[in-house]
Amino acid sequence: MSVRHLHQADLARRWNVSPRTLERWRWLGQGPRFLKIGGRVAYRIEDIEAFEAAQVRTISGSTREHRPAA
Repeated sequence: MSVRHLHQADLARRWNVSPRTLERWRWLGQGPRFLKIGGRVAYRIEDIEAFEAAQVRTISGSTREHRPAA
């Protein structure tokens, strides 16, 4: 089984944020789960996608999931 990873710079580009933002989030315990191997940081694609899914909002500040109207 092949697990795909993104490095900090790759994830920063994906989300259009600064790599320093990702560093700050790690320091604060925020953001997606990450791996630290030999001083290098990597993010598993599955953890990135889970974090993205958890950020879906219908109302600003709400944690409710977006559900299409029936």
